[in-house]
Amino acid sequence: MPQRIIYDSSLPPVPIKSSSIFTYAFSDKASLDHTPAYIDAASGTRISRLETYELSLQLAYAVRQRGQARGEVAMIFRRASPSLPYSYRLLAAGLRITLANSSYTPPELVHQLKDSSAGIIFVHPALFPVLLNAFKLLGVSDRDARRRVIIMSYVDQDRADEKAAKIGPEWTRLREFFGKGRLQSEELFVGDQVHETAFLCYSSGTTGLSKAWRLVMVLLWDFVTKVPQVIMPRFEPNFFAQALEKYKVTRACIVPPILVVMSFHPAFATHDIRALKMMTSGAAPLGDSLVKKVLARFAEVGNTQIRLTQGYGLTETSPTTHWLPLEDTIRKMGTIGLLLPNLQARLVDDDENDIKPGPENRGELWIRGPSVMKGYLNNPKATKNSITPDRWFKTGDIAVVDDEGFFSIVDRKKELIKYKGFQVPPADLEAVLLSNEDILDAAVIGVDSVSEATELPRAYIVPRNGELLKDSEAAAAFGKEIQEWIKTKVAHHKFLRGGVIVLDVIPKSASGKILRRTLRDLAAKEASQGTAKSRL
Repeated sequence: MPQRIIYDSSLPPVPIKSSSIFTYAFSDKASLDHTPAYIDAASGTRISRLETYELSLQLAYAVRQRGQARGEVAMIFRRASPSLPYSYRLLAAGLRITLANSSYTPPELVHQLKDSSAGIIFVHPALFPVLLNAFKLLGVSDRDARRRVIIMSYVDQDRADEKAAKIGPEWTRLREFFGKGRLQSEELFVGDQVHETAFLCYSSGTTGLSKAWRLVMVLLWDFVTKVPQVIMPRFEPNFFAQALEKYKVTRACIVPPILVVMSFHPAFATHDIRALKMMTSGAAPLGDSLVKKVLARFAEVGNTQIRLTQGYGLTETSPTTHWLPLEDTIRKMGTIGLLLPNLQARLVDDDENDIKPGPENRGELWIRGPSVMKGYLNNPKATKNSITPDRWFKTGDIAVVDDEGFFSIVDRKKELIKYKGFQVPPADLEAVLLSNEDILDAAVIGVDSVSEATELPRAYIVPRNGELLKDSEAAAAFGKEIQEWIKTKVAHHKFLRGGVIVLDVIPKSASGKILRRTLRDLAAKEASQGTAKSRL
C-alpha cells in the first residue's frame, strides 16, 4: 500500500468544549450585559448580549408550550438580518435548525422542507408568499400550515413587510411569543449527547439536489469573543460604506465581487472607513492582482493599515479549514494560508494515492478533523462517496502546498459553480432546462468573468427543432428566449448570466457523462476569438 503523506496543522491544537452550542456560547454569564451583540444596519435595531440570552429562554419556553419536542427540526426562512439570535433561541429549546436560502423559489424550498422534515417554520413576512406556494406544491392544508408557521414580525420594518404581504390575523406572529414565560435553563446536552445534531445546513452538490449535512460543532466566533456584529440585508456600495463609517467597523467579511466594487466605487473615498483594519474574503478564490488593486485604492484614501486576507473551507467542514495569517498577507498573497488547528490534510491523485510534496505537485485536497460533518442526511450514497471509512472528507478542490505549509487552490475537481459566493450546481440547472419541451439535451458550466471576479453559469443546449442549427440568428434568438425563461424557474443567483449557446450535440463520454472539460475548452476558445457573444 502506498505511503500516506499527511499534513498536520502547524498551529497548536485547541481544546474542544464538551457542551451544547448554546451552553458554550453563554457560559460566561458575567459578560451578558447591555452592550450590543447584533446591530441591524438598515434599521439601527440593536440586540444586546443580555437580551439575546433572555429572549432565547422566552422563545424556547414558547415553542415548547406549542408542543415542539427536543430533537425536532425548525426551519428559519428569512433574509439577511440579525437572525443568529433566533438560532440561539431555538437551540435553547433543544431543537435542530435548518436555515433556508432567502432566494429560493417554491420548488427549491419544497425539497428542503421534505428532506429536513421541518415541523415548524419561522418565516419573514416578505418571504411568506414563497412558503405558501411551497405548501401548495406539497399539498399542506391551510389548517396544518397555520399550525406550523410563525411570522417573524418583530421590528417596525417587519411589520411593514407583513402589511405589504397581506398576512391575515389567523397567522401566529413572533412577537406573541415573548413575555409569556421563560425556561429556567436551556435544554442541556451532557456526555455523548453533545454530539447530537444541531444544524442541518444545505450545501448544493454536483450530482443533484442540495444535501443536508449534520453539523458536529459550530463556533459562533463574534459572540463568544464579544465583538458586535453589524448585519446588512444586501450589499449596496453607498450603504455599505456608510455602515463602515457609522459603526466604525474594524473588520469585515466579504467576497471577491465586493472587492471589485470597492476597488473603484467613489463611496469608499467619500466616507471615513479608516477604522477598518481587516477584511476576510471567502466563498471564492481571491487572486493577488485584485488584492493589490484594493490595497492601492485604500492607500489613496489614507488607510494604509488595512490587511486583506482570505480563508478556505466548505459547508461540510463547518466551514473554515485554512486561513492566511495577517502577518503573511503580503508575503503569501494569493494562497489560502495554513491548515487550522486540530485538522489534517492530504493531497490525493485520481487513483487516491498521495501526492509527493512540492509547489508543482497538485492533488485533490482531503480534510480530516472534528469539524468535518457527520454525513449527508438521508443520503448514505453521497456520504460514502464523500467520506472515507477512516473519516477523510474529499473536498473536490485541487491544491498545492509549499515548503512552509501554505496551501493554494489551483483547480476544482468537482463541477460546482460559485457565483458571487452562491453555490450553483450544474445538475440543478440542467434538470430545469431539460423540463423545457423545446430542449433535447443540456449541459451547464461556469465561465470566468474577470470584470466581476466571479464565475457565471452558462448553458449549452441542443434544440428539439433541428432547423435552428441552420440559422445563426434564429439560434441566438432561441438562446436568449431560454435565458429569460429560466429566470422564472430558479433563484436569482442561478440565472444563466454566462449566456445560452446552441449546439448540435452535448459532448459526452462512452458512459454518458457530460465532458465538461471539453465545454470549458470550447468556452475558452470562444472567449479568445470573441465569438461567444454573437452566439448568445
